[in-house]
Amino acid sequence: MVPNGKSPLTPLAQDALDALARRLPDEGELTYNHAYTILEEVENLERPTAEDIIERLYNKGHLYEVEGKLRLTDY
Repeated sequence: MVPNGKSPLTPLAQDALDALARRLPDEGELTYNHAYTILEEVENLERPTAEDIIERLYNKGHLYEVEGKLRLTDY
């Protein structure tokens, strides 16, 4: 069992999460488009792949949505 109760991430998903955390604005949230742009710039991911990674992070509880914006969970 994983200590924080979340499923382990693939190396690509972990790198994406790290990239989002490093570029997280001071207000602590990102638009979806900003998140996709970060993953494109930092991880060289094309839009469909970035969308898939964001969805996986969301489904595994590493991201959550508030009023259409993404926030990181306990990062």
